[in-house]
Amino acid sequence: MNDLFSLKNKKFLITGGTRGIGRAISLRFARAGAHVTANHLLKKASAESLKDIAREENLAIDIFRGDISNTKGRGRLEAMLNERNESLDGFIHCAATGVHGPLETLTKRHFDWVLSLNTIAFFELVKMLLPRMKSNSAIVALSSKGARRAVHSYGLVGASKAALEALSRHLAAELAARKIRVNILSPGSVVTDAWDALPEKEKRLDETIHRTPLGRLVTLEEIAYTAQFLCSDAASGVIGHTMVVDGGAAIME
Repeated sequence: MNDLFSLKNKKFLITGGTRGIGRAISLRFARAGAHVTANHLLKKASAESLKDIAREENLAIDIFRGDISNTKGRGRLEAMLNERNESLDGFIHCAATGVHGPLETLTKRHFDWVLSLNTIAFFELVKMLLPRMKSNSAIVALSSKGARRAVHSYGLVGASKAALEALSRHLAAELAARKIRVNILSPGSVVTDAWDALPEKEKRLDETIHRTPLGRLVTLEEIAYTAQFLCSDAASGVIGHTMVVDGGAAIME
């Protein structure tokens, strides 16, 4: 019997693929035999270290630096894919940004910036990539609990993620007939540098651990394994759902 979880020889585009959760997914997919194009914009050192790992382990990871929140950056990405004449087995949108603080202190400019990468870029990239998506391909949008619950100083990001989830469900309904599966991956608290922008980081992480049945934070690897499942043939019947990986935190009061 074929390995239903295999990604061997499949090709994926992963935005935000050189840092944090995106980096973990890039490595997991490449180690599972996939060819990964990992997009990034900032933190050149993270991209270079991912290149180093790929060389050491002989992994098929290409790095594409570009700002996918604007038309010019997406155009450069499309030109690169056209040059390769490359079709895709999947697209994972991990790229995200945030402006944190009480909503009364934030502006429309802040909101526009957050939406431009977290939500609108996903919408535009899906449309751009559709002609090159293979049959039985998968699209995964990375969300967070802030899409469903109020989180301190997280209002703009939470709103953008809620829009991302709603958009993904509608895409899932429309694209299923084309044999393209769309799902949402919503990790619980996991230690990445994104936490550095949030107030009371250590206190909030400790509180999460205390109320989580698992008794610890989920790991980057656990999130990446779930992404692999969603992009594999094993998830052929999973369409339009939000897969939560949080160690059970969301079920607790």
